[in-house]
Amino acid sequence: MMTTNRDRLMLAISVVMAAIYLFPLYWMYITALKSGSEMFATPPSFWPAAPQWGTYAYVWESRDMGRYLWNSLVIALGSMALITLLGVGCAYVLARYRNVWVDIGLFLFLILMLQVLPASLMITPIFVGFSQLGLLSTPRLAVIIAVAAKSMPFFVILVRATFMSVPQELEEAALVDGNSRVGAFFNIVLPLARNGILVSAILIFMQAFGEFVYSKSMIQAVDLQPASVGLNSFMGPNTNEWNNIMAYATMYVTPILAIFVLLQRRIVSGLTSGALK
Repeated sequence: MMTTNRDRLMLAISVVMAAIYLFPLYWMYITALKSGSEMFATPPSFWPAAPQWGTYAYVWESRDMGRYLWNSLVIALGSMALITLLGVGCAYVLARYRNVWVDIGLFLFLILMLQVLPASLMITPIFVGFSQLGLLSTPRLAVIIAVAAKSMPFFVILVRATFMSVPQELEEAALVDGNSRVGAFFNIVLPLARNGILVSAILIFMQAFGEFVYSKSMIQAVDLQPASVGLNSFMGPNTNEWNNIMAYATMYVTPILAIFVLLQRRIVSGLTSGALK
């Protein structure tokens, strides 16, 4: 009986917390459908009397939303590909290489310190360095490299845990059977760690899709700016287009929410794959 009551209590707490967390999303969606008078009505309405579905089409056409989303997709895919290409090898070495600095966690702590540094702190030296190297002439590539440098520690730590969950005895057996170290990695370890690598890459994609600081600072051409910068263009001292802003945010956020909902079980399993190690 006590267990049942405890489970019910935990379920009730979970429902309340989920409602609090999801309410801003709900308010964003319904605000996009409200008319000008309904947005500023007191008390506020929790569902529009006459939903303005045409707001989405207006914002899509007037703001050239397709171009912004395409730029966000290019930056997110480029960052994910670069981080995956470079980070998988680094994570594998940290999982298999035995060293006193790795064993006590000092090396991993130094890697995580790179993740702690905020983008607003790193943007000035990165901007100056990229300017001297001439990378700002290709601003989307510059943003991709900056995002990769910022998110690489997060990816390496997650994938390292995945590699550590793969028994090292399988590699040793492959070596005994005649495989090289590289062959054992590609034929044995990589397929077994595929789920964790995929999940980490998806998390990097979602993070890069919403990148703002580097894009705002490095990309001056409007036709190359991502959707996060396009959303910021709504803001001003006399902003009152809240339905248009929320419609833009809805079209921007919904694809990421859909990816997370569809892959939530795989994401959870991938994040916990190395927990017992």
